[in-house]
Amino acid sequence: MHSGMWRDVSNHLAQHFRLHLVDLPGHGFSRHSSPAHAPSSQSATLESMAEMLADVLPASFVVCGWSLGGQVAIELALREPLRVRKLALISTTPCFVRHNDWQWGMEAATLQLFTENLKRDYSVTMKRFLTLQISGGGSGTASALVQLRKSLFERGKPDDAALEAGLQILLSSDLRDKIRNIRQPVLLFQGENDVITHPDAARWMNQQLKNSELIMLPGCGHAPFLSYPDRFVTAMLRLAHPLTYGH
Repeated sequence: MHSGMWRDVSNHLAQHFRLHLVDLPGHGFSRHSSPAHAPSSQSATLESMAEMLADVLPASFVVCGWSLGGQVAIELALREPLRVRKLALISTTPCFVRHNDWQWGMEAATLQLFTENLKRDYSVTMKRFLTLQISGGGSGTASALVQLRKSLFERGKPDDAALEAGLQILLSSDLRDKIRNIRQPVLLFQGENDVITHPDAARWMNQQLKNSELIMLPGCGHAPFLSYPDRFVTAMLRLAHPLTYGH
């Protein structure tokens, strides 16, 4: 999805930070970027996305990523350990697909079916996907769904190649070995009822990342920054300024 999905919390964060809101290749405003950055299912990888971000981001920054964006954030932190000061990983998993030694992923066939449905009818499939993202939520579920639906189509449909490339990353990426090399402080912000990225994946990362804090939110699905915007902003402030906001 595009960076407009962050609007409600970014307005609050902008009071404290200089924000760089990223549309990944083929999404949102990046659909009109130069041909050199156009996505393809063969070349768009976590590594290439991290490389493009490294070219435009400042000398020192905190990186925040949601779901697939969290995997990009991990790759960026590993690529630029001196520039990435801290990470916030929102509803992130190191591996989306289930394996014999990784039970907290979804079946590859489920992702393949999602790919086929996107190609057949993007609008209907994404509306169903948004409902899935907030399933398991509590009192903030309805407002979160309204915000997601409102934001989804405001920058147009992503390029077909970008959608295919992103889904290929979901199918193939496995950062379990790499994640142990992260030394920066990490905030893990996770919904306890997330049906897309399993909460136990966040618990596993919390164990692997020695300098990490896990905030597990009850009655919350895959978009915790929309379901709990105040807690998210407070957590980001504490991550960036622990002496001022307590830790």
